[in-house]
Amino acid sequence: MRLGIDLGGTKIEIVALSDDGTEMLRRRVATPQGKYLETLQAIAQLVRDAEAELGRQGTLGIGTPGALSRATGLLKNSNSTVLNGQPVLQDMEALLQRKIRISNDANCFALSEAVDGAAAGAEVVFGVILGTGVGAGIVVNGRVLTGPNGIAGEWGHNPLPWPEAGELPGPACYCGKCGCIETFLSGPGLAKLHHMANGAALAAQEIVLRAGQGDAVCERSMQVYEQRLARSLAHVINILDPDVIVLGGGMSNIDRLYDNVPALWGEWVFSDRVDTRLVRNRFGDSSGVRGAAWL
Repeated sequence: MRLGIDLGGTKIEIVALSDDGTEMLRRRVATPQGKYLETLQAIAQLVRDAEAELGRQGTLGIGTPGALSRATGLLKNSNSTVLNGQPVLQDMEALLQRKIRISNDANCFALSEAVDGAAAGAEVVFGVILGTGVGAGIVVNGRVLTGPNGIAGEWGHNPLPWPEAGELPGPACYCGKCGCIETFLSGPGLAKLHHMANGAALAAQEIVLRAGQGDAVCERSMQVYEQRLARSLAHVINILDPDVIVLGGGMSNIDRLYDNVPALWGEWVFSDRVDTRLVRNRFGDSSGVRGAAWL
């Protein structure tokens, strides 16, 4: 039995999977706000309750919004800031008296989709989160690729490739740089693109909806967005050459991306043909917790 924990800013979710991926149990509780030890205790209690209910002990993986620093072993880059600078892995292993695996939420998403999701059976999978932020994870032969710095897949904080004159230097990013892919391809990035071009303040969902209804201005914003996504994914294909790219996050629900982006990306891919598949995720919001179980 495999147990996965999705540690989010507002909720903590647990899932129990059998070896074939069948869901045996799922529970969630609210995340204690601003309280580190109580957060760890909430995780431990979910695990103990699940194992008591199912009558067996499982392996345990935890997906977090941050990552473990290779330099210190402490959590970094988490938007649940109470976790930053804390020895989350060591403290959880002490609480539950077992070995645990921890990875960030984008890696868990990619792993879930690679093991038994939309990219099941593929050798190399690039799992992309397009939401409030932009991130990614890489899975090779069913295993998460992390790298010596623990940052493999940090695609959102590379610059937009093949920039056009009007895209430089690019919007400021919270990381301190300008022109990061995240600032262009996140949901807020699409909204900002539309506002800068047209002066209209619309959320990304509204832009997509109006484009589908024939609004020419919103359609233009969508075409620019798709071209930027095509360039950004072509850059990944040139480096990683994945079998499958899986989209997740709120922007992955835009149906037109799956036809329009592959029709564009060949202009920048260094090959006479592009066989990489662009697919929608299978498990949606459940990918994070399922991927944690598969760790």
